[in-house]
Amino acid sequence: MSTPQTPMPQAAPPAGEAGGAAPYAGYTSPIPVVRTHLGHALASEWTKIRSVRSTMWTLGVFVLLVVGIGLLTGVVVADSSSDLSGDENALSLGFFGLLLGSICVITLGVLTTASEYGTGMIRTTATACPTRGRILLAKALVFFLLAFTITLVSTALVAVAQTAMLDGSGARQPTGAEWFKATVGVSLYIALLGLFSLLVGSVLRHSAGGITIMIGLVLAPLVIALFMFTHSLEKVRMALFEYSIPNQLSVFYSNSLTDSGPSGWDPLWIIVGATVVAFAGAWALLEKRDV
Repeated sequence: MSTPQTPMPQAAPPAGEAGGAAPYAGYTSPIPVVRTHLGHALASEWTKIRSVRSTMWTLGVFVLLVVGIGLLTGVVVADSSSDLSGDENALSLGFFGLLLGSICVITLGVLTTASEYGTGMIRTTATACPTRGRILLAKALVFFLLAFTITLVSTALVAVAQTAMLDGSGARQPTGAEWFKATVGVSLYIALLGLFSLLVGSVLRHSAGGITIMIGLVLAPLVIALFMFTHSLEKVRMALFEYSIPNQLSVFYSNSLTDSGPSGWDPLWIIVGATVVAFAGAWALLEKRDV
């Protein structure tokens, strides 16, 4: 008769296996855990804006329009048989190229935000950076600095070339304050106008709609005012002329289209106020809506 076998005691399971706790209580991941901040969002947005083709095309055409039309206008006026008026600023000819070039900055501003909703990339962006306000702030800072830098370089190049070409043609040589307004001042205005477009794109989330609205905002008031012949609409007509974006741009060149309305640095404060309001609205909507 066989002797009954005594069951061997089972080894106790490692701490943590029973009860669903972590199997390795003292495990430390070799991947460092870094708390994200605004700098990471800025680096991400800079990588995106410099790697997409729309940035190269819009800013490339912008530089071509501003520099090309500016130099061409300077050559034509310098070779003209009629001298310029002594009251006309030699920098004022840079207005024409910059007005057309502003359409390119507006387009890029809208695409910077709205295109991510069209492609679905905004979901990846929001996953990597759940703080949505930080996303909008990073986009705004990167775009503003890029637009300001490109505009400043372009307008400064045109200003130097036109002043040299028109020297001795009868045009008045600009003062230091006029130089500052026609380069730094107008560059701030164009960058803020593009930033305003970026915020409109964030609100609308539609590239074509945002671009259409912004181009209409730039051109429509001036076009509408040109066809207001009724005397009863004279005040409306003058207001549209005075506060149209083309007239505000001309103020930076000391060559306003009207004798009244914004002057000095008024256009810059106007666009700053409009941009602040648009930023507050875009921030509030971004926090409430789904991506």
